[in-house]
Amino acid sequence: MSIRLTPLADPEPTSLGHRLAWVASGPDGTPLGHAFLRFFTKDGQRHLAEVDVRVHPAERRHGAGSLLLDAAVAAAREDGRRSLVAQAEAGSPGAAFLAAREFGVAMRLMYARLPLADADLPLLTALTRQEHPGYRLVEWTGLVPDDLAGSYVASRRAMDDMPRGTVDYGRVVWDLERVRAAAAAVAGRGEVLHTVAAVAEADGAVVGFTELVTPGDGTGDGLHYGTAVLPEHRGHGLARWMKAASIVRARERQPGLAGLVTDTADTNPYMRRVNDALGYLPTHEAHEFQRAL
Repeated sequence: MSIRLTPLADPEPTSLGHRLAWVASGPDGTPLGHAFLRFFTKDGQRHLAEVDVRVHPAERRHGAGSLLLDAAVAAAREDGRRSLVAQAEAGSPGAAFLAAREFGVAMRLMYARLPLADADLPLLTALTRQEHPGYRLVEWTGLVPDDLAGSYVASRRAMDDMPRGTVDYGRVVWDLERVRAAAAAVAGRGEVLHTVAAVAEADGAVVGFTELVTPGDGTGDGLHYGTAVLPEHRGHGLARWMKAASIVRARERQPGLAGLVTDTADTNPYMRRVNDALGYLPTHEAHEFQRAL
């Protein structure tokens, strides 16, 4: 089959990075698949690019995926990137495709889902009401309030020691610009970003947070983003406290939500225990693949 690749303009540039895109089409112009290549442009991640290749199931095994990946690899090398990452569900055709093209498994992610119709709301509500001496919970929707912005940005370092397998993510440097850009990206997709944070009573600083992104129409599944506690404040049950509050608030704000989805590295038993205690049920495993360039 004669396959043509058509490069597209960056569909969604942000201050965090930009993307290249290609569409693969057949002789009659029928789209067969596409690829996105995301360049990270913030300090600490300029060595990294992320690729996502998709080919329609009926059009696979004709070379479209390989051509799309080759274009992405060439563009990443031309830009001076030294590492390329991609994700695929374990055992899927995508995982086999990546494994056959010099990608190795660098991290295993365990996915779990909380069906909200089956959630133990009395238990979750009781967890949110438990006292944690020296701490209180705050929450916001969208961008962090100005009075918490400084300490919230500083608390993002709680993610620095999150288990990442052998993925060469570099060091993610968070500043207020990055926080604002992330919130704007969620809003731009028509979704809702809700954050619950733990604040130390001693100085009013944010010491932990959990983020939940839900569809703007309040239906379907929400997706947990980061949950983290600063090392010096761990061991007080703050992660479970915050995440329980996030679930309860989601149920109150958007009662039409079907469920909440979370993913955790298989090397992070602490967060997996938190999720188990809150009622999340395992659904599938995904692999983060990496290829050196």
